[in-house]
Parts: sequence; C-alpha cells; structure tokens
Amino acid sequence: MTPWDGRSSGTGGRGWFQPSNKNLIIVAVAGVLIVLVAASHKITSAQLIYFCVLIPSIILHEISHGAVALAFGDQTAKRAGRLNLNPVRHVDPVGTLLVPAILSLSGVGAYGWAKPVPVNPGNLRSPRNHVVLVALVGPLTNFVLAGLMGVCFVAVGGRTSLLTNTAPDLLQQIFFYAGLANIVLGVFNLIPCPPLDGAAVLERLIPERYLPGYYNLQPFLMFLPFLLILMFHGLWTALIDHVIQWWLSLLA
Repeated sequence: MTPWDGRSSGTGGRGWFQPSNKNLIIVAVAGVLIVLVAASHKITSAQLIYFCVLIPSIILHEISHGAVALAFGDQTAKRAGRLNLNPVRHVDPVGTLLVPAILSLSGVGAYGWAKPVPVNPGNLRSPRNHVVLVALVGPLTNFVLAGLMGVCFVAVGGRTSLLTNTAPDLLQQIFFYAGLANIVLGVFNLIPCPPLDGAAVLERLIPERYLPGYYNLQPFLMFLPFLLILMFHGLWTALIDHVIQWWLSLLA
C-alpha cells in the first residue's frame, strides 16, 4: 500500500508515534499482545509461522514501492528513511500490532497492514503513469518472492514430504507459508479499492474531470477492504483454503 493521491504528497505517518519513543511503545505493546494471544490458546504453530514470515514480506512489499518511486524521480521514501530493512521503520502500531492481536483473540483470524511508504506523485516524471507502476510493483514483488519460496521449498525436500504424506520439518513449513503469505498479500493488494495498490489502476482509468469527486470519496473507502473481510469472513476463509490447495498442488 502507498499513501498517495493526485493532489498531495504522503506524510510518512508522522504524529504521536515519534522516532524518540516508538521502540519502547512497540516492544511494550508487542509484549502484551504476545502474552494475551499465547494465553488465549487461539493461535497454532502454523499461524505463528505465517505471522513471522508475513512481516518481512510486507516490508519488502513496501520497500519496493519506494525503490521504484526513487527510480522515477521521487526521493520522498528515501528521505523518510523508509528504504530500510529495519522492521521498526515500517510498523504501524494499530495495523501491525493491535488489529491482528484483537482479531486473533476474537477467533476471526489475523489481518493487518504496515505503515505505507510515502510517495509524492508530483515528483514522478510521468505522475499518472508512473504512479500505477509504483503501486503494482508491490504485488509483483510478492509474487516473485512466492516463486522463490516455492523453489526453496522443493530444494529442502518439501515436495518429497508432500508426495509421501510425511510431516514437513520447520524449514519446509517456513518456505511453504512464506510462499503462501506472499500470494495472499499480492492478490489482496490488487483489489481496486483504497488504500490497496489496485486503486492506482482504478484511478488511472478514471477521466481527469471526475478525479476530484473520486478524491473526496477516498477517505470513506480506506477501511472498506478490511470491513468486507470481517463481514464476509466465511467467504474469505473459503478463498484462502482454495489458495492453499492450489499452492499445495503447484508444489507437489
């Protein structure tokens, strides 16, 4: 996800969550949430592995946005220090910590987001066209990572485990769930609704004379994808089950 629109630059999520105190806040909140989730016994080892591999997948997704924006002339992400593998720089205290923990404790399942990389379309050499490429490189990065994880899964004997119906070891599980996490992340971000990356394609297709009305509507659409997941959790779970089966069949 990238915080951009056709009118102004991103802010990088600055506010009460300042660099001077964010490490302490993240550690404290994460510690409390981990204890609560563990005590609830509502998280399995597979879910724990999935959450762990999802974090670097999200980070690389976000970094790719900033890297391509930089290639097209926008240094906003670079100046904000977001072209960095340090996970602390990408954590959104609500979307990365609070929301996933609350959903896990409720038994709904965990979904969340990282702090979006700021992009200023006005700095891009061809704003309307380059914004689309900056947005789509995120899901593309996830699909490339999924392919790489699939190769690694086969290389460490994962295919043999599937064919012989034996329990996969920890390394095989890590590669399997890392591939799955990247597929889900990539597909989810292609939904054409703000703040997801697919919204960039939708905006590019809207005639310029209608863009002001679309921008006015954007704030009301920001949480729509997550609300739809909560409202239609059964359908979303069924879709994820199909993705898992497809991923298994592809690797076997």
